Amino acid sequence: MKPNQAWVPFAFAAPALLIFGFAVLIPLIATAGFSFVEWSGFGPMTFVGFENYLALTTDEVFAKSFINVLLYIAVTLVLEVLVGLCLAGLITLQRTGSLWFRVALFAPVMLPMVVVAILWSFVFNPDFGLINASLQNLGLDSWTRIWLGDPDTALWAICVVSGWVFSGFFMVIFYAALQQIPGELAEAATLDGAGEWRIFWSIKVPAIRNAIEVGALLCITGGFQGFDLFFVLTNGGPFHATEIPTTLLVREVFRDANVGTGSAMAMVLTAVIVALGVLFIRYRNRDDRKMARA
Repeated sequence: MKPNQAWVPFAFAAPALLIFGFAVLIPLIATAGFSFVEWSGFGPMTFVGFENYLALTTDEVFAKSFINVLLYIAVTLVLEVLVGLCLAGLITLQRTGSLWFRVALFAPVMLPMVVVAILWSFVFNPDFGLINASLQNLGLDSWTRIWLGDPDTALWAICVVSGWVFSGFFMVIFYAALQQIPGELAEAATLDGAGEWRIFWSIKVPAIRNAIEVGALLCITGGFQGFDLFFVLTNGGPFHATEIPTTLLVREVFRDANVGTGSAMAMVLTAVIVALGVLFIRYRNRDDRKMARA
C-alpha cells in the first residue's frame, strides 16, 4: 500500500467513520424521523408532520425546562469556571504541597455522578442531613429547609453539587494553561510593584483567555447535556422546579411512551447545542482574524 495513493486516507479513516455513523449519525437520522410521527414504541406509526414541534411551542413545561437549564448554566459558570480559575490561581501561589491540593480538588470528578448524587442526597436530607444538622447546632433552625423538596431551593442545591464536582476539573485545565505562561512576565510585573493577585488578574488571566473560553464552552454544552444529577436527586421535581430538557424528554419517551414528542424535544435540544457550537467557532475565527490584523 503506497501512502501517496488517493484512497489511503479514506482507508485509515473508514473505521472511525463507521463507528461515528453507527453511534451518532444513524441514531440522529432515526430520531429526526421519529419526531414526525406519533408512536408509542410499539405497533404502527402515524405520520403527523410538524405537529410534535408545534405542540412544543405551547408546552409550558418544555419552556420552563429551558429556563431552568439556562439558570443552571449561569450559576455553574460561576461555581465551576470562575471558582476553578480562582483555585488554579491559588495553587500557582503555593510553593510546596500543591500536588495534594490538586488531587483532593480533582477527586470528585473521578466519582460516578450517580454516586455523587446519592452522597449529596444524604447531605441535603431534611431529617438527618449535614446541612440542616449544622444549622440547628448553630441555632439557625429557621434556615433549615427541605432543600431538594422546596421549589425555591432545589435547583440551587443541584448547582452547588455540580460546582463541587466540576470546579476541580476546570481548575486542572486552567492550572495547566497557567504553567505555560513565561515566568518573565510575572517577574517584570513584580519588579514594577504589582502584587500576586494583580499579576494573576491583569497578566495571567488574559494570557490564558483561550483556555477560559474553551472552559466556558464546555460548561455551557455540558449544562445542556446534564441528566444524571437531576435525575437521581430530584427527577425534575418538585413541581418541575428542576426540570431540564434531558429529564423531560427521557420521561416523555420511556414513561409516557410518546416517542414522537420526545424525539422532537431531542432534535430541538440538538439544534440549540449545534447553534452554540457554530456561534463559538465564528466568534473564535473573528478573534483570530482581529489578532492577525493587529
